[in-house]
Amino acid sequence: MWRDSFRLQIFCLLMAVLAVVVLVHNFFQLEHLDDDTVSGSNWITENNVGRSLSQTTKSDRKPYCGYKQQTLSKREQVEQESLLAAIQWPKLPDSKIAFVQSTDPAHSDFVIVKPSRFFKVGDQLEVLVHMKDFQGKPKQYGGDYLQARIHSPLLKAGATGKIVDCHNGLYKVFFTLFWPGEVKVSVSLVHPSEAIQVLLRLREERPDRVYFKSSFKSGRYSETTECNICLPGDLPVCNFTDLYTGEPWFCYKPRKLSCASRISHAKGGYQKGLLTREESLFFQSDVNIKRPILSSGPDSVIVKPKAFIDSSSIDRAEDSMVSPSGYYYEDQWRSRTHWIHHFNKSDDITKCLQGKVIHLFGDSTMRQWFEYLTAFVPDLVEFNLGSPKNVGPFMSVDLKHNILLKFRCHGPPIRFSTVFSSELHYIANELNGIVGGRNTVIAITIWSHFSTFPVEVYIRRLRNIRRSIIQLLDRSPKTSIIIRTANVQELGPEVSLFNSDWYSFQLDSVMRKMFSGIAVHFVDAWEMSLAHYLPHNLHPKEIIVKNQINAFLSFVCPLQT
Repeated sequence: MWRDSFRLQIFCLLMAVLAVVVLVHNFFQLEHLDDDTVSGSNWITENNVGRSLSQTTKSDRKPYCGYKQQTLSKREQVEQESLLAAIQWPKLPDSKIAFVQSTDPAHSDFVIVKPSRFFKVGDQLEVLVHMKDFQGKPKQYGGDYLQARIHSPLLKAGATGKIVDCHNGLYKVFFTLFWPGEVKVSVSLVHPSEAIQVLLRLREERPDRVYFKSSFKSGRYSETTECNICLPGDLPVCNFTDLYTGEPWFCYKPRKLSCASRISHAKGGYQKGLLTREESLFFQSDVNIKRPILSSGPDSVIVKPKAFIDSSSIDRAEDSMVSPSGYYYEDQWRSRTHWIHHFNKSDDITKCLQGKVIHLFGDSTMRQWFEYLTAFVPDLVEFNLGSPKNVGPFMSVDLKHNILLKFRCHGPPIRFSTVFSSELHYIANELNGIVGGRNTVIAITIWSHFSTFPVEVYIRRLRNIRRSIIQLLDRSPKTSIIIRTANVQELGPEVSLFNSDWYSFQLDSVMRKMFSGIAVHFVDAWEMSLAHYLPHNLHPKEIIVKNQINAFLSFVCPLQT
């Protein structure tokens, strides 16, 4: 009898020891990941808003690549495949094309179809672009990335065109004529098709070409390690995957400090030597990056006024995704999807925002909105939060009119200078903490800092934000939510590899599709920067920002028509 009791005690003791060993092992795995294990990642699917431990598999690209470790519902998988198919780019007929056979904008040209035809406001203008190589031979395949606009410099008028790739070296561009007078056509080659294939390769194979770092500190001792969504090698890492959204983020573990001692995040730098000598020829500033394509005939048409202007057919459109979404006239943006009030006086903005809380989330292009409003409205006074310059968070207050304006950058990846790790907030989590209502205004932009990653990374981030927006609108349908799109920028050989307009264009296309059908509004910063006469800039000049603000506030305070 006593022997049975003794055996039972020994068995219980062994089970307790085993349980402790398993617990310690699991804890060790959570903090020190190896090539085969990713622990502690929590994901939310569309059909399950609760927290559930993800089932992850070893990446077939690199260890710790979060975009390869997602567990998607069937619905999410179908959506992702549809989005990726929608932005699929034409392939080259041969994997290696000699530079002299690549697209040369100097040899290429465009013609206006029927330039002597009688044009009136509201008509369509068609342009045919012929692409040729550096030997002057016509290209036989498509895949070039073009940008096109019509403009009248004296009127400070401009609009973008719709480009159709015929996949045989020919491109059709369609413009809607919105104003009378002489209208000029401009077409540019942003990247030849051969360069696009290089950008595709970099996006898939080198998501680490922008790297980040974090500082860890305990007492007087500190260490700095590299961080990213993907970390190669078999060194121990700290897993900073967000528990609610499942957004992955990793840093190499400090040698002497714990993962909990992280104090800051910062951009580390840009990888060099990404291209072969042959590939670098496709990225030359004065040769084949954002170079004009000239006309082989007239480059302008004369447009007559319409006898009876039907503003509903020209300036208005029910489809919020109509293209072009608007145009400039006398340096003012005229939207085709909603009436825009021009807030030229600070009192007009104050009247619109009185009693409201405005949350601005995003990158430095959204920070421009905060800076513009704070500078333009005298009673909006910035409250010193002690935040790093250009990083935030920032807050301005108008006590007299009960206005609160806030800016916060989105979570990693964010290529800002040093940000306190405690200030790395994901937009989805921030939205979940907002009550909402008719006096709550939210503006979001998120694009530029995702250009170096596979598109799946961006889709996941938008899916989390979209879910939080839907939940917010469900509990507070009167909340105003505005999405600011991407914008074009100045490009050179190096910038093209990290922030090309082509990358931005692809992300912007995904974003518009994912947020279509939801009660959000769009400020089309893309067309507003592309259609304007000013040089392209990552941070558009004040006149463009002013027009963006006018569009933004017109959603917040719509005109009674």
